Amino acid sequence: MPPHVLVTNDDGIDSPGLAVLARSAAKLGWSVTVAAPNVEASGTSAGLTAATTDRHVTTSPTTLPGLPDVTAHAVAAHPALIALIGCHGAFGTPPDLLLSGVNHGANVGRAILHSGTVGATLTASINGTPAIAVSLDVPLNPVEAPHWDTAEAVLATLLPLATDLAPAQVLNINIPDLPLHQVRPPRWARLAAQGRVRSDVTRQDDASVLVGNTVVDDPLEPGTDAALLAERHTTVSPVQSVADTPTPDLRLPD
Repeated sequence: MPPHVLVTNDDGIDSPGLAVLARSAAKLGWSVTVAAPNVEASGTSAGLTAATTDRHVTTSPTTLPGLPDVTAHAVAAHPALIALIGCHGAFGTPPDLLLSGVNHGANVGRAILHSGTVGATLTASINGTPAIAVSLDVPLNPVEAPHWDTAEAVLATLLPLATDLAPAQVLNINIPDLPLHQVRPPRWARLAAQGRVRSDVTRQDDASVLVGNTVVDDPLEPGTDAALLAERHTTVSPVQSVADTPTPDLRLPD
């Protein structure tokens, strides 16, 4: 039986990348349901925030371009909350797999902690559902339209791997924003300590702090997702949400 897939994102229900991901899953013959934020929710990590304060999450039926037969919901919530309630049957049968993206911009390095795209997959994982986050490496200041067609072509070869994921396993995929013939083969990649795009925090005055992003040219550690993506490889990184770590060698007070 084909898997039932829940597709979400953090760029919002109207994002072209969301339609690409849903279409890619549908072309594999999978049963697809879409539930995505009704507005952009980038940088929301695994936050469980909804637009109301009375624990109600509002949803509206919608139709994605080119996908008239796919059930889709615009949800007034962040992607992690959508993943949580989706895994508990809010949008029908709980999914066998959650897909998140395709994000407009790469999600690489340890900064994926802050990504709403990745946050949805990590939330799904702690609820027992395997998940894949997908991002297209669109630059901060693009000079041409994103290569969504490249993302769709790459996903046609990579998404079938999802059926072999262990329960609660998560993969983070980044695809170069290039014509398909320029994209090199996919590679397993560990997370970089930092990527090329980093936070830029500036105190403006006594009342405000400006939080932005900046591109840096520091050397990238070989073999990391940031380095391999810069070398035009699609990168695939296994990640996990919450796990115990060794107890530190510290004596607790009596």
